[in-house]
Amino acid sequence: MDPLVASEVAKCDDGVPFRAKADHIHSTWARTFLSRPELYFQPETLPEVEKIVKLAHRCHRRITTTGCGHSPSSLTCTSSWLVNLDKYNHILSVDIAKGVVVMESGIRLYALCEELEKYGLAMPNLGSINQQSIAGAISTGTHGSSLRHGLMSEDILALRITIADGTTKFCSPEENSELFRASLLSLGALGIITEVTFRAVPEFTLRWKQVIDTDVKMLSAWDRDLWTQTEFVRVWWYPYTRRAVVWSAEKTDEPLVAPKASMYDNTLGYYVYHNLLYVSQYFPRILPLVEWFVFGMQYGFRNGTTTGAIQLSRKALLMNCLYSQFVNEWAIPLHKGPEALRRLSSWLNQLPSSDPDYVPHNIPFSAEGLYVHAPVEVRVSNTSPSNPKSRIPNSRPYLDPTMEDTPTLYLNATLYRPYYSDPPCHARYYEAFEWLMRDLGGRPHWAKNFETEGADIERMYDGNLRQWRKVRESVDPDGLFVGAWHRRFVLENGPLLPLEEAEIGRQSNPSGGVLFEGVVRTAR
Repeated sequence: MDPLVASEVAKCDDGVPFRAKADHIHSTWARTFLSRPELYFQPETLPEVEKIVKLAHRCHRRITTTGCGHSPSSLTCTSSWLVNLDKYNHILSVDIAKGVVVMESGIRLYALCEELEKYGLAMPNLGSINQQSIAGAISTGTHGSSLRHGLMSEDILALRITIADGTTKFCSPEENSELFRASLLSLGALGIITEVTFRAVPEFTLRWKQVIDTDVKMLSAWDRDLWTQTEFVRVWWYPYTRRAVVWSAEKTDEPLVAPKASMYDNTLGYYVYHNLLYVSQYFPRILPLVEWFVFGMQYGFRNGTTTGAIQLSRKALLMNCLYSQFVNEWAIPLHKGPEALRRLSSWLNQLPSSDPDYVPHNIPFSAEGLYVHAPVEVRVSNTSPSNPKSRIPNSRPYLDPTMEDTPTLYLNATLYRPYYSDPPCHARYYEAFEWLMRDLGGRPHWAKNFETEGADIERMYDGNLRQWRKVRESVDPDGLFVGAWHRRFVLENGPLLPLEEAEIGRQSNPSGGVLFEGVVRTAR
């Protein structure tokens, strides 16, 4: 342990454990980024969390908080102190009649769902995975796919957050409302969320079906009933085959029926798919064929093929992420969805103007020679006034990427990284994808692999971003929770804060991913 740290720990002999581990290697779930924090912590009590924060300040260290590291960006990377809350994960109280649950913030969503089930309760909405901690899901703007729901944070009633001076503040829509709005999508830059008060609902079962058909049929239903047919709807779009899977689910009291297993649900299918993707790294032209084959084997080759099941909501709403991947997801107005998909299809497929599906894409980058395995996850969210559950203005997160006055469409351009190797054309594909999203008035999902920088993001959020910065500075003036990612995307250009961590280098990791290196300029 560094002599300064050891000295400060010795001075702070208060009986509260200081559980510090050296030589820890942190990795994102997808192994896109790795880092070697100086010290790694897994606190088990609030006094431990507060002690870590106080000592970090005295020792001139920066603190980063992480859960499962599912974000594929460098947001959770640090060379300073890394706090993981996996052991700070208990349910503190449950009011079954009101559905109000108070919990420690490190609990993972899958564990939360299992605990809620014991009381006959459930989360109202889920994203595509349940590996995140509740704090991580809140802090990055996690959402599901439903016009009846907004961000997962819409069901947060109150928070406690440990700020840079080591004190823990309570906030809610009624008390410390500005801190509440900033903390609901904090990006880890305000402090450590330590306690969450959550509004659950009675446990429910979903009857779901998925139908495979042409994307033309999906697009023609866009303004009719595509998104309103049931409470939960999502789409997977495959641009090379010009087909789509429409998944829809509604609540039911019917008995459970397990989904039919496909080839790609077993080990053989997993590795066949994985190896096809790996071979395509060297022969990219086969990717459209791979997409056709895998799509057909997984969902069906015949248009109109339908499958379904009846499952508990905590299972039905999930999907298998399969492999390491880049994900670049943006929120745009829902009504611009058909234009977005048609323009991306025309560009990616290099459609001639004579093709009946051609539309002018106007993307100023060439797609010549570009081949990507390009499933696009298409989901919806709604925090506009048209949603009865929409938050009152004084509790909407300042950095909420959804549209304020209209329902929101999320487009997630996924790129698999077979055996942790980067697709050869991913940079050019994402450059074009982000250009299109900006052209359509979009905002990036904070946890994903976007490259659009602070000046553009400033224009997207305007006064809301400035207000978020003001609140952030009030609770962390020295930048104890600020890193290079924050400076690049959400902070103004200017001198580094005293405890802010700057990036000083990146190295390719032999087993995949990029090793992040940072430094706190006042650290000794």
